[in-house]
Amino acid sequence: MSSSKTDSFNPQRRAVIAGAIALSGTLAMPGLVFANTRQPTSTGSEKMDIARFVEDCVLANEETDAQAAVKEVLSRAVANPGAVLKAVGEPEKAGLNVFLSSPKLTIFAATWTPRMNLMPHDHLMWANIGIYTGREDNIFWKQTPEGLTAYGAEALFVKDAASLPNDAVHSVTNPLLRFTGGIHIYGGDFFGTTRTQWNPETLEQEPSDGTVIRGMFRRENERLGLN
Repeated sequence: MSSSKTDSFNPQRRAVIAGAIALSGTLAMPGLVFANTRQPTSTGSEKMDIARFVEDCVLANEETDAQAAVKEVLSRAVANPGAVLKAVGEPEKAGLNVFLSSPKLTIFAATWTPRMNLMPHDHLMWANIGIYTGREDNIFWKQTPEGLTAYGAEALFVKDAASLPNDAVHSVTNPLLRFTGGIHIYGGDFFGTTRTQWNPETLEQEPSDGTVIRGMFRRENERLGLN
């Protein structure tokens, strides 16, 4: 797929930058670019600037339509996947490389091992996902009187960026025999919010949060001897 997706998942702008980031939360530097900035963006550079990317996401998150504005930043970033890879490195194990964790916004690069799966889960906040290597397959679920039911699917390829609404429930698979990497942005405190996941075999509800999610990635590395 050669072009970035600009629609949401479907079925159903540097003013006072230091202050903005200080108010938004903690910045983890390991270093991209809001669409309306007058400064040169990192999209065409050899290596993306993670700090710049986070700054622009923080400012975009103050727009009236925060999710759409942040997605525009993300889309520009993953449009140059090579620049992203030079900044974050080629994936070598499952993990979450956190760029920003705050009450208003969470940003990280997630890496998935070959054929890794994540059970159905919710976020309770909007999400934007952009793929910079590999592929991510999503199954969408909805709650019915009979329980959780699958109702749609979407495959995200390199350079794709897509959005999930606050109430989305999805499961995720890396169908490839190589690693997948994506930048995930959430409109809230992803790691500090108690959410729900569903057992992949019985579809029974279970509690989930940042600790639970980190544990899944850790166990996947243990299973493959990657720790």
